[in-house]
Amino acid sequence: MAMDIAHRDYLLAILHSFLGATVLLLCVIAELFVLASRRHAALYLVPMAAASLLCSRAAAADIGLVDFSCLKPRRRLRVPVATLLEHLRLIGCFDGGSVEFMTKVVEASGMGNETYFPPSLRCIPPTATHADAVQEAHMLFFPTLDDLFARTGVAPAAVGALVVNCSGFCPAPSLAAIIAHRYRMRADVKTLNLSGMGCSAGVVGVDVARGLLLTHPATLYAVVVSAEIVSVGWYGGKDQGKLLLNCFFRTGCSAALLTTNGRVKYRLANLTRTNQIANDRSYRAGYRDEDDEGITGFTVGKDVGRMFSELLRAHLVTLGVSILPWREKLRYVLALLLIRSSSSSSRAVPQPDFRAAADHFCLPSSGRPIILRMGQGLGLGEREMEAALMTFHRFGNQSASSLWYQLAYLEAKGRVRAGDTVWQLGIGSGLKANSLVWERVAVAPHDGERRLGPWTDCIHKYPVTET
Repeated sequence: MAMDIAHRDYLLAILHSFLGATVLLLCVIAELFVLASRRHAALYLVPMAAASLLCSRAAAADIGLVDFSCLKPRRRLRVPVATLLEHLRLIGCFDGGSVEFMTKVVEASGMGNETYFPPSLRCIPPTATHADAVQEAHMLFFPTLDDLFARTGVAPAAVGALVVNCSGFCPAPSLAAIIAHRYRMRADVKTLNLSGMGCSAGVVGVDVARGLLLTHPATLYAVVVSAEIVSVGWYGGKDQGKLLLNCFFRTGCSAALLTTNGRVKYRLANLTRTNQIANDRSYRAGYRDEDDEGITGFTVGKDVGRMFSELLRAHLVTLGVSILPWREKLRYVLALLLIRSSSSSSRAVPQPDFRAAADHFCLPSSGRPIILRMGQGLGLGEREMEAALMTFHRFGNQSASSLWYQLAYLEAKGRVRAGDTVWQLGIGSGLKANSLVWERVAVAPHDGERRLGPWTDCIHKYPVTET
């Protein structure tokens, strides 16, 4: 059955390509006929318009999101805040200053008592072997993809491209190969592995999948998997710049199915990527290295806040041109002109109202203080920041997959309606800022608990007031 679906989709793609080439050939023949017969000049417009329409439709082929899935880890992996803090004191690799530092960070972060750690980090002392990391990858990928294929009805054999992003773990065979082997994907499936790109890698994965779908007509479906193998990211030293990942990062995984054909849930309205990698301070804002004792960890640089702001400002300029409505662009330009013409230097510099550009927002899950600061900088209220705040409270920072948990939250709350737009913003090491803007195409009929995804059994508790 799976092979029948794959063959059907392949034949449909070939037929679509053949029809497009046929129409283009007919347009060229018509153009040559008009030229040879010396007909009225206006007749040139007919084949030219048809060819232009065909090319523009091919160039603007819509990329759609069929559906997505997010992992809800097993409850036995839950790590309440009190348990985590006790764990940090008992494992023996941290001194008193390190434990006190992590305690303050965790308690101020807005994280709740329902986040998850992989089995390897629940041991005393924690283990981070290659086998532990591979086991964690299996635990993340397979349940998430099983749910995605069951939810969409698309068989693994129909997938023509697979993009996996995970920053810290790069085994051989690759993570993409592990998945393709597990699901016996077809021999011509295009597998790609992205590493070292941080929380913005999910958007990069969608961009790569989009390129594969547009350049390979026979590839009708692409899967983008986002996860972080927390086992290899654990730091057991005393450098406070490296201890932050222990405080924030938790277990999670997402998988999204993209296509250029068939019925979709969301249409990709915009994809924008901005980086400041050429800037030395930006490049060193976050990096993985060894401390003085030879223990490897990820360092958050002291200048990261300033570089973060500069990057976001540059990104919003590029993104705003594409997604802000004309009335908001005009209002912003007029406000700038008034500021420059005014003799008063005390007036605040205006900023665009990004609430006019999107109906819903998914922000980097980096803790309540940072989410609030970023949201306020974008002019958002607590309701617009709710998905990010509650996702961090419930699941912690799950790197690139956090954006999909936030979209799942919005869907579980029933807030995303047909015609609404959702802006997913990811910021990762480099530094780089990447955005996806999705437009909801249709609202599927209510299908009970399945629609709640990872928020099953807990969505009624949110939003919480004590974070």
